[in-house]
Amino acid sequence: MASVFQACFLFLPNSGGTCVILPLPQNVKDYLLDDGTLVVSGREDPPTRSQPDSDDEAEEIQAPEFPEFTTKVQEAINSLGGSVFPKLNWSAPRDAYWIAMNSSLKCKTLSDIFLLFKSSDFITRDFTQPFIHCTDDSPDPCMEYELVLRKWCELIPGAEFRCFVKENKLIGISQRDYTQYYDHISKQKEDICRCIQDFFKKHIQYKFLDEDFVFDIYRDSRGKVWLIDFNPFGEVTDSLLFTWEELISGRNLKGDFSEGDALEQDSPAFRCTNSEVTVQPSPYLSYRLPKDFVDLSTGEDAHKLIDFLKLKRNQQEDE
Repeated sequence: MASVFQACFLFLPNSGGTCVILPLPQNVKDYLLDDGTLVVSGREDPPTRSQPDSDDEAEEIQAPEFPEFTTKVQEAINSLGGSVFPKLNWSAPRDAYWIAMNSSLKCKTLSDIFLLFKSSDFITRDFTQPFIHCTDDSPDPCMEYELVLRKWCELIPGAEFRCFVKENKLIGISQRDYTQYYDHISKQKEDICRCIQDFFKKHIQYKFLDEDFVFDIYRDSRGKVWLIDFNPFGEVTDSLLFTWEELISGRNLKGDFSEGDALEQDSPAFRCTNSEVTVQPSPYLSYRLPKDFVDLSTGEDAHKLIDFLKLKRNQQEDE
């Protein structure tokens, strides 16, 4: 599956805009896995040294330098309009969006990408346990990691769908943002399903060595379908409104259209959040820091910041 993403975007039309794929150097991977404090040089000029303290010399913290890789990444970002959505071969750092100043995955520099990647459990898992859910007994292959940069586009969450393919058959479609109810999805689900099936048969089915995989699409207001992403078919990928037991076994995956619908025999199961379901919390909330800590670190709660500074001053006076 590591090569599927690159293969797909090299020739597939309607692939959701431009994409640049760069090999990830080993020293960059080592830095991203390092437990040390995040210090990145985001400027073209050399990092300045720390000024000496009144009592002793402050320890200098040297920002890592990856000049060749930095240049390639910035050139790619510029070629994609100045803002990108980053990911590795498989995962995007969706669990770390909260740590960015803009609270999104929109990146304009390598420093922005590093901040998200070093803060993401998803990225760490891709580096350290890429085959955790694989059942093949053969030795793990040598992974060649790639940084995938997609041109940033403002997408409407209610127009994104995740599609599950098993043995080259589209077996399930799920609303991507299942935490919200979207009236248009319930009303247009037959049209949505038909459009996705047509896109799958024309552009994806039987075109790759992998028979089992997951892909994400975006359906715009004109009904045009755009390919957004590819993911492995398995527990490493979020099954959204399905369970992996259902998807793997094939149970409870009947198409849910009317008997007169010609697509009924071949239609995938289509699931969306209905109006009776209470809006659910974001699946990434468990990855966040406590709210008090976030408010303090961002300065959003001035009273907490003042209290913290007073406490720090009192501690210094006591010493």
